[in-house]
This record gives sequence, C-alpha cells and structure tokens, in this order.
Amino acid sequence: MIIPVRRIAAVCALGAALAACGSAAGPRTAEPPARSARPSAAGPALPPTLAPGPAGLTPVFENGPRTQDRTVALTFDADMTADQGARAASGERFDNPGLITALQELKVPSTVFMTGRWADEYPGEARSIGRDPLFEVANHSYSHHAFTGDCYGLPTVPEDRMRSDVERAFAAFRRAGVPDPKPYFRFPGGCYDRRALRALSGAGVTAVQWDVVSGDAFATDADAVARQVLDGVRPGSVVVMHCTRSAAPTTERAVRTIVPELRKKGFRFVRVSELIGAATGAHHS
Repeated sequence: MIIPVRRIAAVCALGAALAACGSAAGPRTAEPPARSARPSAAGPALPPTLAPGPAGLTPVFENGPRTQDRTVALTFDADMTADQGARAASGERFDNPGLITALQELKVPSTVFMTGRWADEYPGEARSIGRDPLFEVANHSYSHHAFTGDCYGLPTVPEDRMRSDVERAFAAFRRAGVPDPKPYFRFPGGCYDRRALRALSGAGVTAVQWDVVSGDAFATDADAVARQVLDGVRPGSVVVMHCTRSAAPTTERAVRTIVPELRKKGFRFVRVSELIGAATGAHHS
C-alpha cells in the first residue's frame, strides 16, 4: 500500500485501496551528532548511521550535505501490505522488474526500501536486488501498517509491536537470501512521531525520509513525474519513488528521463548509505 506522508509537498492521486507517497513528515529536531561507520572484526566498515537523537530517540535523516559534490539518492519503496496476498495471487503485480532493469542499464546506484511482505512474495527478486552491487536493501516495515494513529487510513501498528514489525521485515530479508540489508528504516507513509521514534530506539536503525517527492504513485504522465523530480533535486537530495508496478506504472519511463538529465547537470547518483556517510564524515566502501 502506498500512502502519502504528512505535509504533502505535491498532490498525489489516491486509489481506493492504495494512496500515494508525498513529502517528509514528523517532528523536526536539531540534527543529532554524527556517528561514523565502525570497522567490524572482519575488516569492512559497517554501514554509516546517525547517532541517536535527543533522549535517545531513533535518528531521522532527510538529505545529505548541500555541497558542491552534487550527489543525489534515488530511493524506491517496494510496498506491499500483509493482507495483499490475495491480490497478488489474482495477478496484481507489486514488483517492477522493468524498473530494476532500467536502473541496471543506466548504472544507477539506488536504495530499495522493501517491506518484509514484498520479500516474502518475491523472494527471488528480493535476493537478486540484494546481491546486485548497484543496490542496497533497507527496511520499510513488514506489514506497511502505520506507526502513528493518523496516517491516511492505514491500519496502525500497536506501540508494543513496532520494533518487532521492523525486526520481522529483517527476518523476511534473511529468508529471501538478501545478503546485507542496511540498518535504515522508512516509516510507512512517512508518518512518525516521538512515540514511534522512541519505540524503535532499540532497533539500531536510522529513519530515512526524503526532501523530493516524485509524485510517481498512480501517475499516468511520466514526463510530469520527471519534471517534478528535476525541479526539486538539490545537492544531497533524497528522492522518493516506488517499485510497485500496479501502483506506479510510469516510474520506469520517468527514470529513463531523470537520470540522463541530472547527469547533464553534473549530479552523481549514490545510495543512501553514501549520503549518510558524507553527513557523518564516515568512510565506507
């Protein structure tokens, strides 16, 4: 299910069963002190994360540094709710292999925020994405239920089950054979509050929002999606798009316009981990 976020920056069409993602939401606090990637016993650095926010709350990342290093992260939400199995069984496609192929052909490093339910439905695709060095897989919850009480009609995860829902998604990635899911979490619908940040504080994740809304959910005009992204991107931007064919059918075409145009403007595509690493001063591969 694709749901718009609070303080929507661009109007997204709503469907009867799905709603489109919008702009970042939630409490804004002073940027917490950075925590660099730490070398593991095996040698490679761990993925960079932000230090906990005030009172130990889960930290929130919205964009990278606004520097002359013109980097941008395209992120793709692979949304699927826990109760959509019947729709998938009837032929509705919640995956988008054409989009993944386009990103591979264009050589675009990207971050896929995947629900555990999506990984359970498409384990082969989840494994393939996770094993491709272009991509990194991050967590979008298991059930795609809301982490606040008012998130555009989504069912709500009880506070005492919020952390277990995130951990259940990581377990689904392991079952699918995703080798190295990153410790990044995107709230369903982008909706969060202090209570949710506190509930996830022991999960060891950085919550990742965005500063550019693509408007691709339910869009029928790929050029309009591309224009919205091209007009919104700044150095360090995080762009939210979708990896769900039935609910975001124009995304592949929009990406094939967005990527060459941003490259003409001198932008370099990176995964979220690189933006967070730049923000924290971490060095990582």
